Amino acid sequence: MFDVIRIPAFKDNYIWLLRKGASALVVDPGDARPVLEVLEREGLTLEFILVTHHHADHQGGVAGLLSRFPARVFGPATESITAITQPLHGGETIGLESLGVEFQVLAVPGHTLGHIAYYGCGSLFCGDTLFGAGCGRLFEGSPAQMHHSLTRLAALPDLTAVYCAHEYTEANLRFALAVEPGNSDLLKRVDEVAVARARGWATVPSTIALEKATNPFLRCSEAEIVASAQRRVAQAKNSLEVFTVLREWKNGF
Repeated sequence: MFDVIRIPAFKDNYIWLLRKGASALVVDPGDARPVLEVLEREGLTLEFILVTHHHADHQGGVAGLLSRFPARVFGPATESITAITQPLHGGETIGLESLGVEFQVLAVPGHTLGHIAYYGCGSLFCGDTLFGAGCGRLFEGSPAQMHHSLTRLAALPDLTAVYCAHEYTEANLRFALAVEPGNSDLLKRVDEVAVARARGWATVPSTIALEKATNPFLRCSEAEIVASAQRRVAQAKNSLEVFTVLREWKNGF
């Protein structure tokens, strides 16, 4: 099993570094500098880079890393990321021998059209699709695509560790409270996250179980959430219609 190191970048990004022995993999390296610092400090060799989508804060550091390490670069085949050596569409299984891990590649369009996620060894690296108590904006995809992608992620085992790419949980929880103020699990999470952030701690990874209990975008059939959506759009009935209302509401929250 690999160890995971969280590398803060920019204002609120997380780059995830996986290590086993002297071998390393990074997920969504938007900036090469902090990754290179960790690799040097820990005496690691970068062998693999996994990219979830084309936004610069997720792949802008790839070239800088490749200037130092001849890593294999996995990423979405349908998006413009010039350094990719292993283009992926979703549905593949990739074996990373030196880390002793296989990842299932999941197509999760919505935030971008070609967005993919990586699932293996009880861990999900989901980029900007699923966040702590939230989900990504729809820059390219449709509400139906994102809703389907989130439904697919919610079907993963409850104990799956969710490694998203941003520290957005506290802000997302404020919206979740507006949508479902009667959720006792949500109220508990709000308190726990407030303590964590006051101490400078990260709030991710979370788990699929925690997201299903507290993330409004995974709870679009719950009565209180449906009622909240219908107060804004009366005809919102099914889970997709409720999701669409919530995502638009969150955009201006």
